[in-house]
Amino acid sequence: MSAVQAGAHSSPPEGRYGPGADARADRRLRITAIVVGVLVAAGIGWYGYDSLTGDKVTGQVVAFEAVSAQSLQIHLEVHKGAGTVAVCTVRSVGADHVEVGRKDVTLAQHGKQVDTVVTVRTTARGETGELVGCSTAPRG
Repeated sequence: MSAVQAGAHSSPPEGRYGPGADARADRRLRITAIVVGVLVAAGIGWYGYDSLTGDKVTGQVVAFEAVSAQSLQIHLEVHKGAGTVAVCTVRSVGADHVEVGRKDVTLAQHGKQVDTVVTVRTTARGETGELVGCSTAPRG
């Protein structure tokens, strides 16, 4: 086999795949990569913005005490934005693990940390005080 014959098989025959087929494939790949890159950057930007400016509200029960067979006091500590109004739901559970009381508490204080004692009315003696969850109060 001569050197001319070996070189003839190293590239496809000219015009076999149409004029500019490689250029079209490169352009499609480039456009796809740009679109994917923009979407990923937008997703990362949104996540970062939401993490830094989002009004996150967290809370925990510090202590609870059954005051009587019809009420339980819950000491609640809530962390929120200084200007955020938070709503936290607390509940009391009896010895048989059935919910015996529930209350929504609105916290409008302007501090970043709010400590409050909540009295929950119960239908039977409450054995525990629990925080169901906290969120920002709906506006309007």
